[in-house]
Amino acid sequence: MDFKIELILSFAYLIILKFKRMKIAVVGATGMVGEVMLKVLEERNFPITELLLVASERSVGKKMTFKNKEYTVIGLADAVAARPQIAIFSAGGDTSLEWAPKFAEVGTTVVDNSSAWRMDPTKKLVVPEINAQELTKDDKIIANPNCSTIQMVMALAPLHKAYQMKRVVVSTYQSVSGTGVKAVKQLENEIAGIEGEMAYPYPIGKNALPHCDVFMENGYTKEEMKLAREPQKIFNDSTFSVTATAVRIPTAGGHSESVNVEFENDFDLSDVRNMLSETPGVVLQDNTETNTYPMPIYAHDKDEVFVGRLRRDETQPNTLNMWIVADNLRKGAATNTIQIAEYLLENDLV
Repeated sequence: MDFKIELILSFAYLIILKFKRMKIAVVGATGMVGEVMLKVLEERNFPITELLLVASERSVGKKMTFKNKEYTVIGLADAVAARPQIAIFSAGGDTSLEWAPKFAEVGTTVVDNSSAWRMDPTKKLVVPEINAQELTKDDKIIANPNCSTIQMVMALAPLHKAYQMKRVVVSTYQSVSGTGVKAVKQLENEIAGIEGEMAYPYPIGKNALPHCDVFMENGYTKEEMKLAREPQKIFNDSTFSVTATAVRIPTAGGHSESVNVEFENDFDLSDVRNMLSETPGVVLQDNTETNTYPMPIYAHDKDEVFVGRLRRDETQPNTLNMWIVADNLRKGAATNTIQIAEYLLENDLV
């Protein structure tokens, strides 16, 4: 895009935001993702007239700080009564199933980070860079995809458009932060040699657990089935398949994925690199001569998806191997959710 045009559009966006300010509820504000949501809202200077920090009854009355101002956490019923324009949810599937419709009934648009609505055929599953254009004013409950799904489809979207995916095989290496505070504490305790509460059935330090979320009747975990099903819905395309193995590893933050993708059409590696380097929200780190490749330690606290280790699969035609890393609490959760809210605001959908 021409620099002058980009500058004009940016200025116009700032003017829109100046005059269109919002009452926003953050549901699950005291949780790990909720706290990151508040951090991202502040960093991106999301236009907020009134902020409602919402949590379960046990957290009601707790004091939290946002932009140097102290707020008191309120309950869900009070938040519904306040009729915010947007409610950003990260409070678990059961809470979302019960309360998201109640917010929607009073005119609030809910952006939900749980798995509750993702595969509901009446709800949109959105990664803004890929399919936000599908959203309308009638979408009152919008689903945020699984963290490991988001980073994978961000990298695959331009390649799917160019070469048409046929089959994807993904193995994930997921941080303990994806499980929550209890799991992070378990790892910290193990490193310090302290006995404490266990989030997992086994030690996670110096270990790898091929067990993310609960096992299902087909032998896969729920996490693996999210990876298999969500990309098709996001791309609105069932002509390709995804099979996954999800593994929990002893890193504090950031998910990594080894992805093998077979395309209908052949590709040139230099074209793939150029395509990924020009994709908004994607950073190419792919130089084996300098040992440059994505790692969780570099993705920490960043919103981009990092891609590297690009190489042709020499065992079959039209197949690419790649390594994808992202901060699961940011682009994998909080940032993607807030980007959806920004899109709603920019396009006058709330």
